[in-house]
Amino acid sequence: MKASTKDQAEGKFHEVKGAIKEATGKIFDNPKLQAEGTGEKIAGELQEKFGKIKKALGE
Repeated sequence: MKASTKDQAEGKFHEVKGAIKEATGKIFDNPKLQAEGTGEKIAGELQEKFGKIKKALGE
């Protein structure tokens, strides 16, 4: 698997995982879990975009 594709896949995974944590934190009124989920979701989005950039550059 190319590095760019791996970054995109891992980024999407973390984005979904973060969204689940964020929603769980909202449901159970747990601000710490909600904040962790938001952070992980944003990090996943960035990693996915980084993978797209790498792919565009041919890496």
